[in-house]
Amino acid sequence: QVQVVESGGGLVQAGGSLRLSCAASGRTFSSYAMGWFRQGPGKEREPVATISRSGGSTYYADSVKGRFTISRNNAKNTVYLQMNSLKPEDTAVYYCAVGRAYFKSHPDEYDYWGQGTQVTVSS
Repeated sequence: QVQVVESGGGLVQAGGSLRLSCAASGRTFSSYAMGWFRQGPGKEREPVATISRSGGSTYYADSVKGRFTISRNNAKNTVYLQMNSLKPEDTAVYYCAVGRAYFKSHPDEYDYWGQGTQVTVSS
């Protein structure tokens, strides 16, 4: 049974920072791509940042490039999302997901999802 648990969301003022963490268990963590996705009010779920098995390749949505950084620690079965210079439009539920051996960024390529963590950015 694969379990995915996010933590680190909360309320922050515009311009502030948050760090999300995601712990995954039940699979060989280092064998799979990982990703962060978000779903804002009235919007579809969208990729925010994804990372390959080794961490050598990453993808960022244009809206977060230069502000967010995804990283992973395979020894700790954990992936992180450092979010800086947050904007009100970053407000959403953020989901962590376990992908597949190959590196893709579409949500359909991710098989196991966490419950999500709310990020709210006030103006």
